[in-house]
Amino acid sequence: MNFLKKILTYFIRGAVLITPVFVTFYAIWITFNWLDNNVTDVTELIAGKRIRGIGLLALFMLITFIGMLGSTVLLRPILILFEDILERTPLVKDIYSSLRDFLDAFIGNKAKFKSPVTVEIGKGSGIYRVGFITQKDLSKIKIADKVAVYLPFSYSIAGNVVLVNRDLVQPLEGVTPAEAMKFILSGGVTDFEE
Repeated sequence: MNFLKKILTYFIRGAVLITPVFVTFYAIWITFNWLDNNVTDVTELIAGKRIRGIGLLALFMLITFIGMLGSTVLLRPILILFEDILERTPLVKDIYSSLRDFLDAFIGNKAKFKSPVTVEIGKGSGIYRVGFITQKDLSKIKIADKVAVYLPFSYSIAGNVVLVNRDLVQPLEGVTPAEAMKFILSGGVTDFEE
């Protein structure tokens, strides 16, 4: 029975991790195909020929336009209401808030991944991982002399948050957060820009 419970736990954890990514990519794929088919029909009427891939440009413009509208005073209350509904819906609220916080950490007003660092794994081991400081002050959870570091996995948006002693964390001088993330996600294949 314990084995089945473990399998079920892993399955649920996997579903929670993969669902937001799958739903996001599926929605983008469906929207892209719809836009590509309809916009290429319009370009065929106007220009006399089909321009494949113009749906990608239309999708980029649509997402940018929605982002712009979401920043206006007129649509802000609607966006807040929609967000409130998502945050009250069981299961959806966990996925939505986690995804929102993750995206905000990279590109939002509360960007957390500003400080790329190396973390020595085991003092004196000479093994380091590249990550980002996400919390410098852990006094609210009564942990002193430690910082929270997010360590992303290569080829994945997943990662671990570890609480490590400050002396095991060294800033990566001259490396932007974007360069550090590209380095990590590529498995160390991407070079740092000079």
